[in-house]
Amino acid sequence: MEKFHCCASCIHFRAVKAEKGMKYYCSRLCYETHPKYQFNCWVPKEKVAALMKKKGMSE
Repeated sequence: MEKFHCCASCIHFRAVKAEKGMKYYCSRLCYETHPKYQFNCWVPKEKVAALMKKKGMSE
């Protein structure tokens, strides 16, 4: 799971283009984050979950 577990692969991750670059935030926790951060509330996106299943990994 470590290989896939990061904010960018979570269903709650949002990327918004701002005037001075990109802003990343968690729609569940309602605060700014970074694509590489990890939290216990992680829920993988469908594509990530399918890839994990294919590789024999659990969520």
